[in-house]
Amino acid sequence: MGFDLQLWETALESGNRYTYLPKYLHIFESVPSTNQTLWDLLKQGADKNSIVIATQQTAGRGQWGRQWISPTGGLYLSVGIVPKLEATDSYQLTLASAWGIAAQLRQCGVSVGIKWPNDLVLYGRKLGGILTETKVHNGQIIQAVIGVGINWANPVPDTGINLETWQASQPTKAISCLEMLTNTVVLGIESGIDCLCQEGVSVLLSRYLDLLINIGDQVYINNLLGTVVGVTSQGNLHVSLETYDSTEIKTPEIYVEPGTISLGYSKSSVLL
Repeated sequence: MGFDLQLWETALESGNRYTYLPKYLHIFESVPSTNQTLWDLLKQGADKNSIVIATQQTAGRGQWGRQWISPTGGLYLSVGIVPKLEATDSYQLTLASAWGIAAQLRQCGVSVGIKWPNDLVLYGRKLGGILTETKVHNGQIIQAVIGVGINWANPVPDTGINLETWQASQPTKAISCLEMLTNTVVLGIESGIDCLCQEGVSVLLSRYLDLLINIGDQVYINNLLGTVVGVTSQGNLHVSLETYDSTEIKTPEIYVEPGTISLGYSKSSVLL
């Protein structure tokens, strides 16, 4: 399954209304990792706002070094941007991208939600994920690469879902091809970054939380039960943790960093 550049450009021209969209496109049938390929191209002098697209990855990676299975038929892309952010705020790029992509897909009639911190879900199953990597100098992000994987027509595990199969059961098919999906995802990244840069992290976070499926989920931290109540601007999970003593119930506020707890795809989750 190849990628039709002309179809993508047609979809892009009909939908582009933002300002940060990458202008330099690199298309591959297969790469080890779109993120790594883009970093390599940047080292070779590619424009900092380049984008890499592939329909297969042989060594894709997810958050915290986990393997990302990337068979032919999916969408795998990485976008280069130069945000004006401090290194401590780097996770805001993931929040922005997750919200932007989910919002764009929802505009197309695909009822996507966000599973903290970086998964896109459809009817409780994983549709895609986001991996943001940055290069930092003097505490400032001087280059970011936002990687996205979306299940389009590729095989998926039981916890996953691909968009083409899901659309086959729907009365209408809003996203007709891989190229249109690519356009939707790229515009989603751009709209999320635009929201972050123009309207600020408070507005972005409010929109992110509107689509977060984990509010009210129960989690276990050090064998104590808590409830998810939100996410901070640094991407930390906000948990109201119930602890008991002999006289009263206390509910301290706990903030859990990404990678510390696995929410999984079940009702309760545990500390890693």
